[in-house]
Amino acid sequence: MRNPLTLAAVLAALCGSAALADGTVAPGDVKYEDGAVAVSLTGTPGDPANGPAVIDRKGGNCIACHQISAVNLPFPGEIGPPLDGAGSRWTEAELRGIVANAKMMFPDSMMPSFYKTEGYIRPGVAYTSKPPEGPLDPLLSAQQIEDVVAFLMTLKD
Repeated sequence: MRNPLTLAAVLAALCGSAALADGTVAPGDVKYEDGAVAVSLTGTPGDPANGPAVIDRKGGNCIACHQISAVNLPFPGEIGPPLDGAGSRWTEAELRGIVANAKMMFPDSMMPSFYKTEGYIRPGVAYTSKPPEGPLDPLLSAQQIEDVVAFLMTLKD
């Protein structure tokens, strides 16, 4: 019997991108086209019902910078654009790219790169000023990104 993980690794190498053991696209292998990411990071649709839990202060903390009328969360920010109508302004691929790494579409954006693990200038361990030991994890998981995108797609004008 063949090992399915070995077969998946060989196929990923032949296709030019790697996937994690569960089929998720690794942060360093996300393909951006004009800032958009056409392919799901997980291979499955996100759950819009989980999106609000990710955008609150315990998750991605999107509400620190963005107003979102569809959720009743305190501390609506005013730094970024309001997300009301986001599903009408951007495509699913554009929203996935923006949430994963907004700087790919908007180079001057202050928005954090939520699905990135490399290329940081000075990462540290919490607020200790000590360098990290080992590889960095993305701020949000691939599934959380997909859930946020699915939620934002429901916000139509």
